[in-house]
Amino acid sequence: MTPPSSRDRAFLGGPRLRRRELRTVFRVAREMVRGFRRLHFVGPCVTVFGSARVVPGDSEYELARRVGAEMSRLGFTVMTGGGPGVMEAANRGAHEVGGRSVGCNIVLPHEQAANPYVDVSVEFSYFFVRKVMLVKYSYAFVVMPGGFGTVDELFEALTLIQTGKISDFPVVLMGTDFWSPLLGQLDRMVDDGMVDRLDLALMIVTDDVEEAVRHVERCAVNRYRLHHRWRPVRALGEAVPR
Repeated sequence: MTPPSSRDRAFLGGPRLRRRELRTVFRVAREMVRGFRRLHFVGPCVTVFGSARVVPGDSEYELARRVGAEMSRLGFTVMTGGGPGVMEAANRGAHEVGGRSVGCNIVLPHEQAANPYVDVSVEFSYFFVRKVMLVKYSYAFVVMPGGFGTVDELFEALTLIQTGKISDFPVVLMGTDFWSPLLGQLDRMVDDGMVDRLDLALMIVTDDVEEAVRHVERCAVNRYRLHHRWRPVRALGEAVPR
């Protein structure tokens, strides 16, 4: 069987035989359907993004752990990329207070195993399919310090909000010192007319978990009245994940 990383390089390397392109379409469709079926009943969610490189005891890890716990107490399922670091911490925080914890794990050349604190784990080969799932079921996004992937996920969410592809859900950046250079760049983009100040209206930057919770509660829970959960249809073989 061809390793996923080799398949990805071939897929993104330009035109191929049509039958190979068609096989990729089927693989992507199968992965999306599997994600829809596993995640349909887990929400409403808050997705937490952040680095995989922090460890227990690091300030970022412990902050993400608190975020996961408090978002869970607010009534949300905590969704992450399912791996180590910040993702593990947020899932762990939710798990420790009895909340529901979900991980959307990605298959990488250096294997990223699902962390032990997820109640529901879904594995993806394609980053873009995984990103759809991380956005589709969430009503708020909490972004912890991280690297390229974290910044990519942050701007994906902001772009979807800006263009009206998703509702204007709240975005919380945790870590004022870490994010301050980025805020300067965003201010420059506003000053140069590249971004409208209103596009950033629902984004806050804070070190205070309670402030983050109040912002999500005001802009998501109260605004969208998040009390309804979808019920499974047993005839379709559906069940609520535990």
